[in-house]
Amino acid sequence: MEGTWEERKNAGRALRTVVPRSAHADWSPPSNRPNPVDVLEAQGESRVRELLPIRYGRMAESPFAFYRGAAAVMAMDLSTAPVTGLRVQACGDAHVTNFGKFATPERNLVFDVNDFDETLPGPWEWDVKRLAASLHVVARQRRFSRPDCDRLVSAAVRAYREHMAEAATMATLPLWYARTDVKDVVAHFPRKFRPHMERDVNRARRKDHRRAVAKLTKGVGRDVRFVEDPPLIVHLDNTEHDMDEVLPMIDSYRDTLSHDLRNLFDRFRITDVARKVVGVGSVGTRCWVCLFEGPDRPNGDRIILQVKEAQASVLEPYAGASTLDHHGLRVVAGQRLTQAASDIFLGWAEGPKSDRHYYVRQLWDFKGSSDPMTMDLSNLSYYGALCAMALARAHARTGSPVQIAGYLGTSKSFDRAIASWAAKYASTNDEDYAAFLDTIQSGHLEAQTGL
Repeated sequence: MEGTWEERKNAGRALRTVVPRSAHADWSPPSNRPNPVDVLEAQGESRVRELLPIRYGRMAESPFAFYRGAAAVMAMDLSTAPVTGLRVQACGDAHVTNFGKFATPERNLVFDVNDFDETLPGPWEWDVKRLAASLHVVARQRRFSRPDCDRLVSAAVRAYREHMAEAATMATLPLWYARTDVKDVVAHFPRKFRPHMERDVNRARRKDHRRAVAKLTKGVGRDVRFVEDPPLIVHLDNTEHDMDEVLPMIDSYRDTLSHDLRNLFDRFRITDVARKVVGVGSVGTRCWVCLFEGPDRPNGDRIILQVKEAQASVLEPYAGASTLDHHGLRVVAGQRLTQAASDIFLGWAEGPKSDRHYYVRQLWDFKGSSDPMTMDLSNLSYYGALCAMALARAHARTGSPVQIAGYLGTSKSFDRAIASWAAKYASTNDEDYAAFLDTIQSGHLEAQTGL
């Protein structure tokens, strides 16, 4: 929207008459709501079928594990919720464990959103509700009381609202350059929680490309190869997953790098490829790990790149198809738009035989996360607020922070509404999870656990 700062702020405020902030509290499954298990099975049609039991087994572990894997179900549900019409580059899967620490090109650690498989322009409210409900699901699974769950969610939403108000006052370039360094992460927490966060930061610093190589490979004669761990890590066979597909795909990836990074990339040569199962919701999509060796081979000059299939975002049926004609590019573009800094090896590729779309990144690059299941209520409240702040910054970079801040205002109306909504949706998630377990118990779905 064009206009002065005040005009944009007032336009955002005026949206409250169209969509009252209290309206965001409303949720009940519609009578014609599709069966959530059917939605998950439909997703599986385009995935590697032999891996689907692993996906279902991981989702069966807990209500939150199910929630993580059911982004398509929630996208369907969010499409019926009221929205203001203000759009951002949505993450599409902004649950509490999709935030973490990673390295900038300058080798500094920052905290940000770190998973963009579902990214797409869409309503900002959808990401906020995905994060809020994830916090309530985690807290309920931890057996925190309902009032505590509500306060936890409200604190996160308040952090989003206040950080968006701050972003609304920033000039364009300072907002674009803004980032949350690890020193800011540690300082965000009270002193009693800082050792916990410092431990997570130190773990992230150790989880780099050298550790990835050490953990996932072993020497075979004079060569280094991936260690097989079927069905989670397996080498390519001679059928659809052969080197004739992967090697040309790597060539197409190279073309997406800038000229300076092509020069860097050309110093490495690919020496091994394996299929790797990753995540919860991503299980079944095709994912390769590729081992590269540089010229200084005797000193362990190796990196691992992850080549991950990019399918259509779960938001597309409801937010509209991507304007980009390549889903790998959609993921990369969305990540670069919303992250404060991104992996230098981030790029996209296409399988020459299958025409499948992929995106490429380093497997680990000072990657670290915090486990919400190990946090007490107070620590989790601070962590949820930290995630919400990162989400607000991502939305402010790609949307209209002045209008969103104008709509949110300074009262707690929106905070309370989202807390109420999150509690209702957590109940729906529990019901969906129970139905999912019943489907497994009936034998209709096969689930492999412990993988």
